[in-house]
Amino acid sequence: MGIIVQKFGGTSVADPEKIHNVAKAVIKEKENGNSVVVVVSAMGHTTDYLIKLAKEVTETPNSREMDMLLSTGEQVSIALLSMAIQSHGHKAISMNGQQVGIITECIHSKARIVDIKTEKLKKYLDAGNIIVVAGFQGVTPEGEITTLGRGGSDTSAVAIAAALNADRCDIYTDVEGVYATDPRIVPNVKKADTISYEEMLELARVGANVLHPRSVETAKQFNVPLRVRSSFNLDNLGTLIIGVNDMEIYKPVAGVAADTSQVRILLSNLPDIPGTAAKLFGALAKNNISVDMIIQSLAIQGKNSIAFTVDSEELDSALNILNNEKDIIQSGEILIDRDIAKVSIVGAGMVDRPGIAADMFRSLADKHINIKMISTSEIKISCLVEKENAKEAIKALCKEFDLESAEVASVKGDLPNV
Repeated sequence: MGIIVQKFGGTSVADPEKIHNVAKAVIKEKENGNSVVVVVSAMGHTTDYLIKLAKEVTETPNSREMDMLLSTGEQVSIALLSMAIQSHGHKAISMNGQQVGIITECIHSKARIVDIKTEKLKKYLDAGNIIVVAGFQGVTPEGEITTLGRGGSDTSAVAIAAALNADRCDIYTDVEGVYATDPRIVPNVKKADTISYEEMLELARVGANVLHPRSVETAKQFNVPLRVRSSFNLDNLGTLIIGVNDMEIYKPVAGVAADTSQVRILLSNLPDIPGTAAKLFGALAKNNISVDMIIQSLAIQGKNSIAFTVDSEELDSALNILNNEKDIIQSGEILIDRDIAKVSIVGAGMVDRPGIAADMFRSLADKHINIKMISTSEIKISCLVEKENAKEAIKALCKEFDLESAEVASVKGDLPNV
């Protein structure tokens, strides 16, 4: 008998009927002879509702109290799902993050898991229970409730699977697997049977909303077999995420994704002296603000400019920090560009294959799409373009790299309306 960890998102448990459908999927895995731990998110749009409620009370809610508030959403889901499983004749018990012993950093709203106590989990599994765990939350060593930020339930599930040395972690979503890009934009893309941790991680970082990067990082680190499946089509095995060494790479580019949630910040007239960039990005890092793309201009008369991108949700915090540090970093004007999208191609097959970047730039140029910034890694190339050109860029790149009929290593990059 193995251990299987299953994770179901908010849309999968949005109402009583869907909760019973999830219960049946969980029981099916249990009746296959496995021990089962289920991680669930808050029902439907519960988290959005709770955030809205807090903003109606105060425009600047305290982060500790927000964690206290938001953690309640998952507790409703786990109790109802446990009841549903019990109503079908199986033993089940619900546990919140504190009861499990999911220990996190002492940071509110986006804490990272540092340890998971498995004693209670193993005790209840040995007694034949299906365990239903609240995702997205944990507790500090001092007992303070924390939440894990976006994608927190995915991260909870993978971390629990790693801690229990589970045979597999199944992430159930409202899509049937991982695609080369968003099927709403390029209808002919096919679902992949397999994709590598490395490709999935890069795609998650550049805008694909199937899995959160932290969950893929954890799966890769602990070699947890990860499967993306549909909660509405249980017979479909979805996409298996594995190590790149276990794959045969047929195409240089596995997928295309776009991220329209970033903004570009430009700091002009910075002194061209050692330590300026360290002060700038050190101040942002100290306040847990992640920076993505960075470009520095050529110095002229002892001055240069630095442009970088941050998540739009962190823009106000970033601007406050930059304004407070303006005298220290000696910057001139601070400019904001919200009308951007980051379009990326990803593929383990790009390694040691020259010409991929040139093909990408040419395909965008052929559609008269201007590139504002570029960043690269071994298996990723990202270009910053005008937001209105994002969909056209995705179509062009899918055609350029023959992803409209992709048979391997493809991904669904969820693109917001632009």
